Amino acid sequence: MIEMKVSGIVLDPQSRSPIVVLRDMPERRALMIWIGPPEANAIMLAIENVPLARPATHDLLVNSIQHLGGTVHSVVVNRMEENTFFAVLRVNTKAGKQIEIDSRPSDAVAVALRTESPIFVAEEVMATSSIPINPAQEEQEAKDFRDFIQNIKPSDFIDRTHERGDIN
Repeated sequence: MIEMKVSGIVLDPQSRSPIVVLRDMPERRALMIWIGPPEANAIMLAIENVPLARPATHDLLVNSIQHLGGTVHSVVVNRMEENTFFAVLRVNTKAGKQIEIDSRPSDAVAVALRTESPIFVAEEVMATSSIPINPAQEEQEAKDFRDFIQNIKPSDFIDRTHERGDIN
């Protein structure tokens, strides 16, 4: 699992549909998930910490979980099928068990932001659906690694600490 953070909401320039952008913690890769306007609004309210006079749907869900003695442990975007992302809420119950509740990724992100819970994405999802944030840096690191591999010698793996008297 790869921990992510919400980078923000952007609009698709062609469809004008909102997209929630998740970035990995080293800020090397991003995952873009197309969502609906109501979900984008729910996420933006949480990002901007806007107080509401009455609880919104995601607040109701969080309040219900808490009143039943549970806590949101984390959310996981766990798969993608036919261009649709799937997610789960991982909830710790009052009885000490952890359960997974099926969720749309947008709803899971809205709940995670309200509960300050971590957001994870499965490695398989990142491998197939993420995009590099800095392609030039990615290419340079790949080149550096290839150079390292090409220049490595068997003698680089010999432990020479005993020759220097470092071991008793």
